[in-house]
Amino acid sequence: MKINELISNFEIWTTNEEAMLLTRLAKPVLLSSMTEHEQVIINNMIRKSLVTKVGHKDPMVVINEK
Repeated sequence: MKINELISNFEIWTTNEEAMLLTRLAKPVLLSSMTEHEQVIINNMIRKSLVTKVGHKDPMVVINEK
């Protein structure tokens, strides 16, 4: 039996806070415009590859395509 037959779909687990932030990140947003708590959540989502940070000086956050 193959793994693809066992797994019907693949999803990355997200918390409720992450899910709410993902809905707000439909378009690029400056990371500096977020609160400190939201920035911590966004950094966790970057590690999970849910979000991409673009830029170095004043980075923008963009949601990854599914």
